[in-house]
Amino acid sequence: MITTPVVAAGVGVRHGRGWALRSASFRLECPISGRTTFGIAISRAGNHGAATALVDVLAGLVRPAYGELRVLGEDLTTARGRDAVRGQVGVARRLARPQPAFRVRGLVEHAARLTRLPRRDRDPLTAAIVDRLSLTAWADVPLRTAPDVVCRRARLAAAAVHQPDLLLMDGLLDDLCPRDSAALADAIRDLGRDTTVVATGREAATLALACDEVLTMADGILVWP
Repeated sequence: MITTPVVAAGVGVRHGRGWALRSASFRLECPISGRTTFGIAISRAGNHGAATALVDVLAGLVRPAYGELRVLGEDLTTARGRDAVRGQVGVARRLARPQPAFRVRGLVEHAARLTRLPRRDRDPLTAAIVDRLSLTAWADVPLRTAPDVVCRRARLAAAAVHQPDLLLMDGLLDDLCPRDSAALADAIRDLGRDTTVVATGREAATLALACDEVLTMADGILVWP
């Protein structure tokens, strides 16, 4: 098991005309005996979209502007490294592109096909993650009529269905009522038993419900507690 899933040395990540991350050096380390959930709280002022930019880089979707970045042992400054890591990562976004034609289970099934899971594994893994995230009763409900918190759980299930080594979350806990935040945080912690989780959001206190360690970031600068 990789015990240091993310290693950054002097990394810069662009965000529009500014920076989502500037000259950052950090290591996210997991104990050999298990996984860890990490949170990165990003200041609201002047950082709209910065969390998305950071998640995109960690997922291997874009190249860091400068510095060295390794995720799951892969060098994300190279095209080969980014391609290799994409299949090992799952991404759940609060503001994902809407899929009005999908039902809850259909979204997860679609994600299972996109991750190229063997056909024999798709149905059992889909059923397992739908049940694990308490979505069985909502499985046949269209996403367009499902409550927001159910849609978030469905996106989380879609990101986790292929059992990724790293699960990234972009604002998934933002703007929920306390009851829904606590319930979703519990579900994230449960997933964190099997995979390393990195969640971004606006409020450190909310992220702390789900995460073992929380960093804060303002104007592209990471601050450790």
